[in-house]
This record gives sequence, structure tokens and C-alpha cells, in this order.
Amino acid sequence: MKKLNELLAPVQTVEIIGSDDKMISGLTSDSRQVTEGTLFVAVPGVSVDGHRFIPMAVEKGATAVVCQQLPEDLSTHVTYIVVPSSALALGYLASQWWDNPSRKLHLVGVTGTNGKTTTATLIYEMARLLGHKVGLLSTVCNYVDDTAYPTDHTTPDPLTINELLHRMVEAGCEYAAMEVSSHAADQQRIAGLRFEGGIFTNLTRDHLDYHKTFEAYLAAKKKFFDLLPADAFALTNADDKVGDVMLQNTRARRFTYSLRSEADFRGRIVESRLDGTLLSLNGHEVELLFTGKFNAYNLTAVYGACILLGWNHDNVLREMSRLVPVAGRFQAFHSPKGYTAIVDYAHTPDAVVNVLNAIREVIGRQGEIITVVGAGGNRDKGKRPIMAREAAARSERLILTSDNPRFEEPEEILRDMEEGLDEEARTRTLHITDRRQAIRTAATLASKGSVILIAGKGHEDYQEIKGVKHHFDDREVVREIIASESASGR
Repeated sequence: MKKLNELLAPVQTVEIIGSDDKMISGLTSDSRQVTEGTLFVAVPGVSVDGHRFIPMAVEKGATAVVCQQLPEDLSTHVTYIVVPSSALALGYLASQWWDNPSRKLHLVGVTGTNGKTTTATLIYEMARLLGHKVGLLSTVCNYVDDTAYPTDHTTPDPLTINELLHRMVEAGCEYAAMEVSSHAADQQRIAGLRFEGGIFTNLTRDHLDYHKTFEAYLAAKKKFFDLLPADAFALTNADDKVGDVMLQNTRARRFTYSLRSEADFRGRIVESRLDGTLLSLNGHEVELLFTGKFNAYNLTAVYGACILLGWNHDNVLREMSRLVPVAGRFQAFHSPKGYTAIVDYAHTPDAVVNVLNAIREVIGRQGEIITVVGAGGNRDKGKRPIMAREAAARSERLILTSDNPRFEEPEEILRDMEEGLDEEARTRTLHITDRRQAIRTAATLASKGSVILIAGKGHEDYQEIKGVKHHFDDREVVREIIASESASGR
């Protein structure tokens, strides 16, 4: 139970109708969760406007309502709080409800198109290796110290975020790492949070089904840095074309990392293999269990964040060598036939390019690359032909297959992808809608020294078809194939 006027303390209000001197028993933006004494926040959504459900919330016992527009009929026993933005208000209310947990943690946010999950997860892992209690909010899973909580979104809603941060505080966590998606920044899901640091990885085409333009997508990412406080740090990729843009209006202390130019934190690949990289970090060489330039960027960012958090330099370098790749991110499986299968979450053109370039850098022109890739349904259609074209340009063979078709027909998605292929590329491309069969076909085609890239789903253990999630895991399929090869003595 909390006093309404205490909850409203950090919230900008336009008008309050009714008493703010009342006790609130619960806080929600979902009218289905309203009970007696609840504060209901009516948030305009992408497809549904929460203002439609104010009467239902009042009928179920809401004692106060936060809204942008007043309903036609006002109840005399309900307090109505009019605000400029309900989404913004919800973030601050959620923080107040859970006693502002972000202010009791060293919270680091990571944003960008690619590398968010790896960078945030490795900061979490580094904290644990260095003996700290820490939490993680990520695409793959949320963690409160070592307790896992499943996740459905890259960045949860404000109430879930603050509840998880509160659990971290209760569990004695000192630090927290968090992925910050463009959707979350645009929809004010991080409003009210206090970040000690922000990291920018890179920006390439993605989520244009939501943002509509690249400029709007960039603005959503930049918004995160604009909101950082003056005593926080902002660490940006100096090699990305918009890296400096992220820092233009931030009040935070500014730092850069780079593989190509002078920066506060400089990484350099000394040697690269399929099972690891020798990386120089500010002149200190570290053997790491990661492959590819994109991972070198992620690890340089992690190194920078660890130093900016005040952790001992020598201990950081020592423990970085113990880090292991994140599930479904360049996860390698070795076949008795002599080929290597790599499962990776790459689901944007740039991510596919990064992974394929990393493979090519290691195996050179002698080895064959077979790429299995699809594209998600009900998402940005413009990237489909680009992904196919980029994959074909960097692979000897290409197999187009289904990803998460959602409510689209898989065949239509593959036809969109094929539009990016010229005649020569089409002669090297197979069209196999069934993803399991596509992976099996790649394994059949592979020979000693081949590398199969299975891109797009990574850690996901489902395929979403017509609104239903069916169990499917690329890694399980690869393990089954390799077990069968081992059993048959091939």
C-alpha cells in the first residue's frame, strides 16, 4: 500500500480531479488486473488505446486513474490524474511503487541494433566472475543473481522492469546490466530509471516495420543517451557512422571504443580462429573464446564498461579470458564428418554480413560456407531481399527457409528474399520451407572443412506460426544430426 500523492511526486500532472490523499493497493496498465484500490494507468498503445478501458477499470474497483484525456463520465469516488504522457507517467509510477530500485544499483544499459544481448550478458558474467552480485535484463533470459526468470521482450514493461530490479536489490545485487531496445526508448519503458552508464554498439537497418524510417529508429536509440544523468558514463562505438551522434546531447561523461582508430578503449584482433580470438585491449593481449570482428567490438565495449565501473584493470583482463559465448550467438558444433555448424541469432542484413565475414576471415577462400537463413513474418519486408543478397554474396551455397512466419505465408517470405538474388546466385540457392529439412540438407551437402551458418533464431526454442509458438530449436536439430552421424560412424 502506498499513498497516491507519494506515487505522484515525480509525475508531471496537468490536472487532478478528486483527492490525492488516499491509499493505493496496486498499480497496473492492464484493466484485467484491476482490483479494489488499484491505480489504473490508461496508456495509448500501438494497436489498442488504454483509455477505452477506463470504465471497466473503474467498475472493477480502481480508486484512481491516470490518463491523457478524461472520460466522458466521471465517477465521484475515483481520482482522475491528467498527464501529458501516460506512458511516461507509468515509468515514474512504477519506479516509485517499487521504491526506486534503479537508484540502489549500478545499472548499465546497452542499446544498438546488434550486440546488445552479448554485451549486456558479458557485463553480467564479468560481475559474477569478479565476485559481485548482479542482475540481467536481456532478450534470452532475465536473472536476479543466479535465479532465472523467462522473458518475452528485449526490454519488459516498466512494472516488470522495476519489479525485477527490486528483486535484485532484495537479493543483495550491487550491479545490473540491461538491454535497451528502440521500442522501449520510444514507448517510455525506461522512464524513471536511473542509469549509471549507457553503451552504444552500432546502428543498421532493423525494426522499420515499427519506426517507419531509419531517422526515427536512430532518434529512439539516441533518446536513451539524451536522458543519461551528468554523473553517468556514455560509451559509444567510434567506428560506427552514427556513434558520435549518440553523444551529441548527452549530459553524461563521454567515452569511445574502437577497433580502427584512436579511442579511450582500443581493441585489435591479433589472431582469429573458429574457436577463439587473441585480442589486444589497450595494448594488453587476452585469449578469448569468441570469434569475429563483431565479437571483438562487443568485448572491447565490455572491457570499457568494466573499467568505467571502477573494477580492477588486471582482474578484468584475467577474468575476460574465462568468458564464454552467449547461447545462440556464434555457437559452434563440430561434426564427425569434419564440418562445423554455427548457430547465430543474426536476423538483420548487417548481422548476417558480420557473422559470414567472421567465418570467412578464419577459413579463407579454401573452405566452403553453406548458409541457412530466413526472415520473420509481419516485420520489415524491405530487409528480406537484402539479407538474401548479402548471404549469397558471402556463401558458396544458400538455403532459404522459414524463420518465424507469424501470420504470413512462409512461401511469400521466401519469394520476397529471392528478389534480392541475381541469376548466378539463384543457381547456388535452394528453397526449402521446412526449417528442420533445410538444416538437414545443409548437413548432407557439407564436407570436411565446410562451415554451415544457421542464422536468424539463435537461442529461440520455438517457431511462431499463425499465432502459435511450436517448439523448435536450431541447436537441438544440429545436435540430433551430429549424434546420428556419430552413431553411423560417418
